Amino acid sequence: MKAVSLFFLTLFLYMAVPAQRCAGIEYGQQRMQRNPSLAANIESIIQFQQNNQLTSRIEGTVIKIPVVVHNLYHNPSEKISDAQVNSQLAALNACYRRRNADTVNTPAYFKALGADCEIEFQLATADPRRRYTNGIVRKYTPITKWEADDQVKFASSMGDDAWDPKSYLNIWVCNLDRLAGYSSVIGDSLNRDGIVINLNAFGLTSNNDGYNLGKTAVHEVGHWLNLKHIWGDTYCGDDSVDDTPKQAGYNMGCPSGIRSTCGNAPTGDMYMNFMDFTSDVCMNLFTRGQKLRMRALFEPGGLRFGMLSSKGLSAPLIFESPLPDADPQWLRPNIYPNPAQNQMTLDLAYDPRWVGTVFQVCNLQGQVVMQIQVKAKIQTLDISQLRPGIYFLAAKKGDGESYKQKFVKL
Repeated sequence: MKAVSLFFLTLFLYMAVPAQRCAGIEYGQQRMQRNPSLAANIESIIQFQQNNQLTSRIEGTVIKIPVVVHNLYHNPSEKISDAQVNSQLAALNACYRRRNADTVNTPAYFKALGADCEIEFQLATADPRRRYTNGIVRKYTPITKWEADDQVKFASSMGDDAWDPKSYLNIWVCNLDRLAGYSSVIGDSLNRDGIVINLNAFGLTSNNDGYNLGKTAVHEVGHWLNLKHIWGDTYCGDDSVDDTPKQAGYNMGCPSGIRSTCGNAPTGDMYMNFMDFTSDVCMNLFTRGQKLRMRALFEPGGLRFGMLSSKGLSAPLIFESPLPDADPQWLRPNIYPNPAQNQMTLDLAYDPRWVGTVFQVCNLQGQVVMQIQVKAKIQTLDISQLRPGIYFLAAKKGDGESYKQKFVKL
C-alpha cells in the first residue's frame, strides 16, 4: 500500500509546468479519493505483474490491440482526418515495435536495453455489436474545452461512451485544457478505461510545442499498461523496472550527453525513454524490463488478458455502420423567425443542456414580461400576447453560461 501511495502522492512538485505532457499524479489522486477500492485493485495488479513479468508464457508472440478513436469536436476544424489517425497508429506501432527511425539516437550504453515490445495497435474493424467500423467515432460536442476529469468519456456529459474496455483500447481526442494527455488508472472502473489525448498532440502535427510526433499517446499507453514514469514518480524513485536507472525527476526539452542524478553514473538519466517528459523528437526507447512489465498484463488472469480474444479486429457480422451524429447548424441557442408576429421557434439542438432552463423575455426597460420553461430541444414560443416592439430573450445555465438574444415582435 505504501508503494501505491507514493505512486500518487509525490509527483506534485513536478507537475506545475505549463502545457504539461501528462496529468498522472493529479488525476490519480482524484480517482483514489473517489474510488475507495482503487488502492487495493492497484496493489493486486502490481503484484500480478511482478509475479508474471519474468515468467511470460506469451513471449515471442505479437499482441494486437483493437483501437477505437473517439474524436470530440466543437468546431469543424477540430475534426481529425483519417490521415492524422493513421499517423498516430503508425507512431504507436513504430515505437512499440522499436522500428522508429530515431532508435539510432539511443546512446550506445543504453542501446542493448532497447526492446521490441511485440505489441501492435490496429483500428477496430468491428464494434462491440459486431457492426462494421473504421475504428473512428467523430462526435460534435457543445463543450469547448475539457479537463482531466473523465467527463469526455461519457455521453451523459456531452462526451462519448467507451467501447468495451476488455476488448478495445479507447482513445479520446479532444481540446484538453493545459495538458497533452492522461491515462486512466489501472484497476479503476471499466467505463473510464483508456487514454485522453489533446487534439494538438495526437498523431503527426505541425505544432512546435515538442508534442508533434504522436509520442504523447505512446507515453500514455505505457501508463495504460501500468508503466510508471521513469523517475518512479518521486525524487530518485523506483519505477519497478530493473533496467531503468534511478533519476531525480523528469527531464524536459531535448537533453544531450550524460546527465547524472541519484548516483546513476556512468550512464546517467535515461531521458530518451518514452516514460520521461522530454520532447517527442528526443524519445526513442522502451527497455526490456518495461516490455516484460507491460506484457505481463496479457497473461491469463491479467488486466488486459481479454484483449487476446477480442472480436474488435474480426470481420464484422453486420455491414451497416452506425449513422454519425449530425453537426448543428449553429452553435448557440437560436430563435427564428425574427422578426415574428405570433410564434417563434427556440432551437437548442446544439446543446441539450439548456433543456429544463427558464428563459425570460425582457422589454427595453429590463422588465420581465414573460417566462418560458424549456421542455424540449426544439420548442415553439407563443409571443402573441406581447405588444409590438423590441425584446430580449435571456437565460443562464447551471454551469454559468448565459445567453441573450434580441428579437422584434411585429
